[in-house]
This record gives sequence, structure tokens and C-alpha cells, in this order.
Amino acid sequence: MRSEFLPFSKPQIGQEEIDEVVDSLKSGWITTGPKVQKFESLFTGYTGSPHAVAVNSATSGLHIAYLAAGIKPGDEVITSPMTFISTVSMLVAIGAKPVLADIDLKTLNIDPAQIEKKITPKTKAIVPVHFAGLPCDMDAINAIAKKHNLVVIEDAAHAIGTYYKGKSAGTLSDAAVFSFHPIKNITTGEGGMITTPHPSWHDELMLTRFHGMSKSAWKRYAKGGTPVYSIERLGYKYNMMDIQAAIGIHQLKKLPEFNEKRTRLANAYHKHFTKFPEIRLQQTVTYDHVHSWHLYVIVLDPRKINIHRNDFVGEMGELNIGTGVHFTAVHHHPYYADLLRGQETDLPVSSEVSENILSLPLHPGLDDQDAADVIDAVTSLIKKHSKKAVAV
Repeated sequence: MRSEFLPFSKPQIGQEEIDEVVDSLKSGWITTGPKVQKFESLFTGYTGSPHAVAVNSATSGLHIAYLAAGIKPGDEVITSPMTFISTVSMLVAIGAKPVLADIDLKTLNIDPAQIEKKITPKTKAIVPVHFAGLPCDMDAINAIAKKHNLVVIEDAAHAIGTYYKGKSAGTLSDAAVFSFHPIKNITTGEGGMITTPHPSWHDELMLTRFHGMSKSAWKRYAKGGTPVYSIERLGYKYNMMDIQAAIGIHQLKKLPEFNEKRTRLANAYHKHFTKFPEIRLQQTVTYDHVHSWHLYVIVLDPRKINIHRNDFVGEMGELNIGTGVHFTAVHHHPYYADLLRGQETDLPVSSEVSENILSLPLHPGLDDQDAADVIDAVTSLIKKHSKKAVAV
């Protein structure tokens, strides 16, 4: 057993990020300004999306992306039950009805066949979630959307560095929302980014991220700016600060290195864990893709192992290995179980996965010995709790 606790995740902040933040602090300009603009420009260059809007969180990004899509009270929006709650909560916040479509057991992504079954005359949009960084089948989803005249917004919170048939996540739909939370592949402390190919959406997002104001603070108070502004629509306080963007500028440059390390670690896990029928792994897909490996998850098979997921997590902790749970399905949370009552009967795969899934440590700060310790811990618990071992 390890002598020190291995955390599930740890952001990788270098001297470059620290120096850039200090530069912002010394400059006297710490809110939305030139570094946010630079980060947005770098992000469009990285993803290939023509427009990017930086925000203070992916949650706020989802909120205003839904508004830009024209989603209104009473509209139905189809998404995955296996996602962080903000995918759904921001729909509820604007009065829309979340409609959950079940996932594919192999990929853990939303099942296009289940999406088709959920469409009604009230359906306005589809929000696929690239679970753990594996891209959804976007050709199939976009074909459904085109057939029914629906908007598609990617929840790309896990998907910075994800590619689908040679195209970056964030360029596969009407809009996409990325997260820079500290556990994500890159971080800005907190923060997010919205990408869109639509100039009109970009203009709308720029307004709604800051009070519906016609001019940003940078354009009002920087040299050559004018302080006069007008409020052109209802807006929110969702802008990213230059202090955050200062971190993101250098994190984005390091992303290829970060994701290469994540992929190497995930491959090491995968090579070992395929030996065990007691757990299910997220399987690959037939279409050309690049997995960003935001998460490495295992799903305990209750038919083959005699320990509950929560107890498994506890025993991993006793072995000094941190884990995560991604995710408790939306309809298993008390508030949403009541709000979405009746939908749970159509979600058998998500329900089973939700009860049995856990995430293993996966970040660029891990070394080979850390990975070996994770593998040893999981292996020992599988062998200890396998029903096959008990039968013998």
C-alpha cells in the first residue's frame, strides 16, 4: 500500500502561468481585457472554430448558449443522464424541460437511437455530452437534428483535445461549451469557453455574458476607449477575468503534452483491466476519433463482484488511492428524481451505470509508479470481492 495519499486529480500549474498572472496583477488590469481576448483567439486557433467566447464557468456558458439557441420556457431539450448536473440545471433555469435519452453501455455516450425515440413536437435541441472525452456519434446526431429541424449544442466540458473524424470538438454543432475547472485537462482556476460557427450567436453571447452591455470594460476604459455604453438586452455577470485567462494562455499551449500523458496512462490502465470480467471499461468506437481522456472510468459488474461501488471507493481510500464518481445519473438526484418523475423507466442503462461507476486517478502529474499503485489497488480489490473467487 502507498505511504501517501494519491489524489484523484491535481492541476498542473507551472511558472509560466504564475508569471503571466503576476503580469496581470502588476498591469493594473485584472478583469476582462487583452488577455481574455488573446485566450479566445488562441482557442479559435486550436479548435478551428471561427468564434470563441470566454466565460467564468461552463455552467454559465451553457446558460447563455441555450439562450442564444432560442430555447424558451416549455421547450424540450434532449440530453444524457450521465453528465454533471449543470447540463440539465441550466435548462430548468430558463424554464425548458430536460428530456433524458439513455446511453450506450459500451461508450457511455448518449445513444442516437434513444434520441430519436424522445423527439416530440416540443423538442427544440439536442445536447450530446462527450463523456470522459470520447466523442459522441455526431454524424448520427446531426442527421437526426437536421431531419427534425433541431439545434445541437455540444457539452464539451470533457472534450478539450477530442476529435471526431478529424474535426475538433467544438466545431461539430451549432455551439459547444468547454470547462476549465481545476480537474479538467486544462484549467483557468474556474472558467469556460463557448465556441460557435454562427456570427449572430457570437454577438448574442458577447452581450449576454456581461449585462447585455454594448461595450466591455476594456473598450470603455482602455486607451482610445469611451466610457459611454448602453444596455441592449437582459444579460448576466458571466465574464472571464484576465487573471484567469493568463493561466489559460499557457495551459492551452501545454495541452498536447498533457493529453499525451493522459493517453499513455489510460492505455496502461486499459491494457491491465481488460483482463477482469468483474469490471466494464469504456470501449472505443469504430469511427475515426481522438479521445482526450479527461476521465478513466470503470463500471463494476454487480453480477460478478460482491461489493457496492461506494464501499469499493472507501476501500480504495484505505489503500491511499483517491477516486471520483462521474456521475450519479441526473434522475438519481432527489430534486431531479421528483422533477423528471416517469422518465426513469426509460433509462435502464444509465441507472445501472450510475450505481456502479467510479473514476480512477488520471492526470499529467502521475508517474509510472503512481499508475502501478492504482492498478495494484484495483486489482487487489477485484480479486478480493470477485464472486468467482468466493465460489472457489
